[in-house]
Amino acid sequence: MNLMEAVGSALSNLASHKLRSSLTMLGMIFGVGAVIAMLSIGAGAEQQAMDLIDRMGLRNILVRNVELTDDELNEIRRQSLGVSLRDADAIADAVPGVELTAPRVEIDTYRIMAPGARTEATVIGVSHLQDRLSNMRLEEGRFIDILDEMRHAQVCVIGPGIRRDLFGVGHALGGQLKINEVWFEVVGVLEDTGGASAFQGVDIGTTASEIYVPVTTAIRKFDRPPLEAPLDEIVIRLAEGDAPQASAVAVRRLLDRMHGGANDFELVVPEALLEQSQSTQRLFNIVMGCIAGISLLVGGIGIMNIMLATVLERTREIGVRRAVGARRDEIRNQFMIEAFCISLLGGLAGVIMGVVIAQVVAAYAGWETVVTATSIVLSTGVSMATGLVSGIYPAVRAAQLDPIDALRYE
Repeated sequence: MNLMEAVGSALSNLASHKLRSSLTMLGMIFGVGAVIAMLSIGAGAEQQAMDLIDRMGLRNILVRNVELTDDELNEIRRQSLGVSLRDADAIADAVPGVELTAPRVEIDTYRIMAPGARTEATVIGVSHLQDRLSNMRLEEGRFIDILDEMRHAQVCVIGPGIRRDLFGVGHALGGQLKINEVWFEVVGVLEDTGGASAFQGVDIGTTASEIYVPVTTAIRKFDRPPLEAPLDEIVIRLAEGDAPQASAVAVRRLLDRMHGGANDFELVVPEALLEQSQSTQRLFNIVMGCIAGISLLVGGIGIMNIMLATVLERTREIGVRRAVGARRDEIRNQFMIEAFCISLLGGLAGVIMGVVIAQVVAAYAGWETVVTATSIVLSTGVSMATGLVSGIYPAVRAAQLDPIDALRYE
């Protein structure tokens, strides 16, 4: 019996016991499906973390304002102004290896309009250096420059979504829009890249619905709650080769002195987040590997159990085949191929199940999932290997049956 005949015989035997074969495959289906679904969710989480860290910049350090209660603010503001432009200037002057600092403040808005149109948007006051820290590209016009900051100019750069909402298909450059009670001239329009904003820190947003104004204009011409810090965030770009975590220690010491020891700011070091993310991902992979191993082990035990029962049922058939000249290795290969077919079909069905689960999670939970070829090949390969290993003992047992005893078996 050649390989094709053995495969055909195995599939025929499985088809003749559809329910039993299907139940035997369930272990592999659930095992492989669970592996692919969990790995895809883990890969999606890792991809989001990597994208986020990439936007934050591995050479960057973020100084962020800490949200405090009113009672805490009343106490802390006696000794500290909070995150401010003074901090940005001091860091640029006193901390070695700092290439640039870019302050940022988000404006509370209740009205954004142009003649004949209204919209909603996130309005952010930024430095003229901020475009050097981001992946934003201009479709037309220019970004905010240093003269705009020095003159507290009422100019802005808008995202493509804001352009559509306020100006339609008309020209946006030179157009006027009103933010709360302040009029601004549009000097630039961002390209629609579909990507997330690099100004948002850990918040993943899109530049399409954002408006950028000079940070000095935002501080001077828009009101903030009296006890709130002047800035929400300062992005610090380090020179090539400087260690972010070591520089973060110097930044913290400087700000502790400037803030009088008040705990009203926090430092975020993307490089440290990357290391933590990689460590977490390694742990996740180990846990998922253990769960996958247990699932596939259960499936393998099911295959071994059903193959032992099959050998028992087909003892007389084995005796007949041996009597007409079948060799022991042919008997052994027949049962191993049958076990392999069970695991292969179960693995393929599990792949489909895992991809479907991943897509359902992505659609309904809003969690990005990434189904990789590696996870499919790995899970399918392990399931087939499990099937082969599980089929070895029943196949060897079938091959060792004495032909005379097998023919007498009822």
